[in-house]
Amino acid sequence: MLRQFLSGNSELDPSKLASAAGLPSDPAAVAALMQQLQNAMQNSGDGVDWKVALDAAQQISSTGAVAITPGQRSALEQALHVAELWLDEVTFVSELAAPPRLLTRKEWTTATMPVWSQVAEPVALSIADALTRVLKDQAPEELSGMMASASQLMRNIGGALFAMQLGQVVGQLSTEVVSGGDVGIPLMGDQQAALVPQNLEDFGEGLDIPADQVQLYLSVREIAHARLFRHAKWLRLHEISSITEFARGITIDTERLEDLATSFDPANPEELRQAMVSGALIPPKSESQLQALARLETTLALVEGWVDVVTAAATVRLPKRDAVAETVRRRRATGGPAESAFSTLVGLELRPRRLRESAAMWQAVTDAVGPEARDALWSHPDVVPTSEDIDNPEALVARLLAGTPEPDEMDLALEDFFREEEAGTGETGPDGAAEAAQSDRDPDAPPVV
Repeated sequence: MLRQFLSGNSELDPSKLASAAGLPSDPAAVAALMQQLQNAMQNSGDGVDWKVALDAAQQISSTGAVAITPGQRSALEQALHVAELWLDEVTFVSELAAPPRLLTRKEWTTATMPVWSQVAEPVALSIADALTRVLKDQAPEELSGMMASASQLMRNIGGALFAMQLGQVVGQLSTEVVSGGDVGIPLMGDQQAALVPQNLEDFGEGLDIPADQVQLYLSVREIAHARLFRHAKWLRLHEISSITEFARGITIDTERLEDLATSFDPANPEELRQAMVSGALIPPKSESQLQALARLETTLALVEGWVDVVTAAATVRLPKRDAVAETVRRRRATGGPAESAFSTLVGLELRPRRLRESAAMWQAVTDAVGPEARDALWSHPDVVPTSEDIDNPEALVARLLAGTPEPDEMDLALEDFFREEEAGTGETGPDGAAEAAQSDRDPDAPPVV
């Protein structure tokens, strides 16, 4: 059936398949889809070929893209320099090791695809496993010997289709994002700051705000975001781990998939499209997934809230900062079409649900103990505020103002124990241990070396 379809001798219209999969159905895109699926049939490897995603994303990001003009480069480099100086006045987090970058849409796509594929791979493999499992379960016994090669074929084709969908999403995102940290997770390597000038200019259109103020505000936000992830070195791994843990728990409802395959009409793939878009093939979230999702939502809210508070303090000189800030918050709260597509594809929303509450908590901490003590809370995952702290910032402030509690009897006993251990180790050491061993031996025995 697959070979007939790819050779053009099938009832299923390739453009309808593309539409059902959420891909463009124009002739050029359909031709690219068919070529990628043919390549997948000939691929002998396992896993997903993420170059398919990169190629699709780069093609979309290149459409309608414009080069960075010398004027844009000069203005944004100046804005980024001023942003660093302003942040130095209000934060106590590490400075960036590398200078910020100005990226075209295609460059942003290329730079961020490794993280997107890392996030999406567990879902792609889950889908491929479900397809091969259904294939093996439904195959007649006399065909069981053929199932190994057929299963590999289905994995490759399913992976290629998923990769093209991811490429479509990331390519569309490249036309919407204004910076490297715009979607809340650290997409750039080495915690580097980056701006996309073409999209930044589109962001400012119709706001009735001077362009230089928009540039300065967004530059401060991006550098604050990148600095935080450089300062809290554990934070990036924490976020990515929560996302991949959530994604690994995604399974496919094979019974629903079987029903869909039985009733599927090649001439009308709308049911397939609805099943994919609605998420009907994905069972409810497991308990471990809900826990990973809760951790991720809290972390996203903490990061975005901190960035909001720090940016507000650093941009106090900008007359229109509140207007730009409100536009940013609304944009983050609603998301764009590509972000919604990613949510459907991976089953995960990347929008902080309690952004305003988190920002209020960080502001209360700043007012109570100052920016240095506030930023010290990012030093370790054990001291960073929790979801309960977002709900009750007064209790967090009270703890911070109370300082380190006096050690109790158990703490004192442990301190004495470790102090004695260290003293004992320090007195003997390598040479002391040898001397002690010699003193316990027969005095006529040869010395211990």
